[in-house]
Amino acid sequence: MYAIAFVTGADRGLGLALCTGLLERGWRVFAGQYMPGWPELGDLARTYPEALRIVPLDVGAIDSARAAAQSVTSQVDHVDLLINNAGVTSPSNRYSIRESQDYTEMHRIYDINSLGPLRVVEAFLPLLDRSQLKRLCFVSSEAGSIARSQRAAWYGYCMSKAALNMGIKIMFNHLRPEGYTFRVYHPGWVRSYMSGKKNTEADLEPEEAAACALPFFIEARADEDRLELVDYLGETWPW
Repeated sequence: MYAIAFVTGADRGLGLALCTGLLERGWRVFAGQYMPGWPELGDLARTYPEALRIVPLDVGAIDSARAAAQSVTSQVDHVDLLINNAGVTSPSNRYSIRESQDYTEMHRIYDINSLGPLRVVEAFLPLLDRSQLKRLCFVSSEAGSIARSQRAAWYGYCMSKAALNMGIKIMFNHLRPEGYTFRVYHPGWVRSYMSGKKNTEADLEPEEAAACALPFFIEARADEDRLELVDYLGETWPW
């Protein structure tokens, strides 16, 4: 029997690499797709026609999250692993407080990065409730660590990830006693498309970042009652 995963933001970058890694490990994967015109996810589906299903998903809309969950429900009776990967940033994050902030863009970033995972978890809980694993994974960032923050700008992105971390902690308080297990992950500086085009200045290709992430997401931990933000080197970050 296949283990079953759902991955958000699966169109390209880290999300696509996570889907690929899961498929290579024999998982059945439902891939949340925001950009149907982007070709790579379709190519992957043709490589794994039995194991990969593409599901339309806009994490910024609760109706879309619920429709995605309903689509998955029509095909399987449970989901074991939910990876909340979808995220955005913007060049306007670079502004310091002595510059005019782009508050409209900051609202968009917060809506996707902070509220998006809540929408998806809410919609998929009935499927996750029927799993024995009940694993919730979140791609966060060092940018959300208040204690170790050294930045003098990037307000929208940093604040969105700090808010995400708080949302995860509240979910953990509620769902851990029900048997849910959690993973909160900083993948490093990835050559991703979060700002709309590939960041070629970053340290890690998406495939490298996914290779570090997947063992952390899939494998059991000695202490599942401890919620931690862990990076791609295995280091724990303070909240």
